[in-house]
Amino acid sequence: MLQSPAYPVKMAALSLPRTQARDPCMPSTFLVFLGSARDSTPPQPRRLGHRVALACCQHLDAAGHTSKLVDPLAHDLPPVFKPHFAYAAGRAPGDIDDLAKAIAAADGYVMVSPEYNHSMSPALMHLLNHFGSSLFSYKPSAIVTYSAGQWGGARAAVGMRAFLSELGCLPVSAMVHVPKAQEVFAEDGSCLETVDMAVWHQYLGRAFDQLVWWSDAAGRQRSLGDLPTPAFSRSPSERNAP
Repeated sequence: MLQSPAYPVKMAALSLPRTQARDPCMPSTFLVFLGSARDSTPPQPRRLGHRVALACCQHLDAAGHTSKLVDPLAHDLPPVFKPHFAYAAGRAPGDIDDLAKAIAAADGYVMVSPEYNHSMSPALMHLLNHFGSSLFSYKPSAIVTYSAGQWGGARAAVGMRAFLSELGCLPVSAMVHVPKAQEVFAEDGSCLETVDMAVWHQYLGRAFDQLVWWSDAAGRQRSLGDLPTPAFSRSPSERNAP
């Protein structure tokens, strides 16, 4: 299920049009994907990434937008991998289908990931691989990485740029890296008293202000209803070179 920062949200039925028209004057809706399937993060007793994701949600909400947290632990993904687009229309499991509709309806995405062997989280990659690029295309994303140590997961962000670009939700240039996240954010996503909240708010704002700007620009273009290169309709070979 999709969650807001404080409570679960039941998603209404949404259509999956090829283009997503929206009123560019309306606040944007962003999905914040948490790239951790752990229920704890040693040496922390609770999940470290969860507090980083909540901080992202709170920043977007405070700016007047709507954020929804996508937590891998809240989704029952089948043990045998089968992506949403491999099912016949209307035959995908309800949980996956609801998330696909939410992805299609969103205006942009925040991808929150720790670093695994200099790469993005396998939990985040596994979750995103369930959905086709047509759901994400022509919308922006922001990269947020974190760690319990000093590097803030920055090396994971390098590969995330290529992955998200192929998925269709091109990442904005500014990124967020949170070293020693347990010393920055509390479990509820708020800044700890030992850090300068204004500085962290400004730092998050660099990436999220770009995300909102590109979301608005992309929304205006999608509202015209004419995509220059729509997703392939029959097979991936439609995008092959002649």
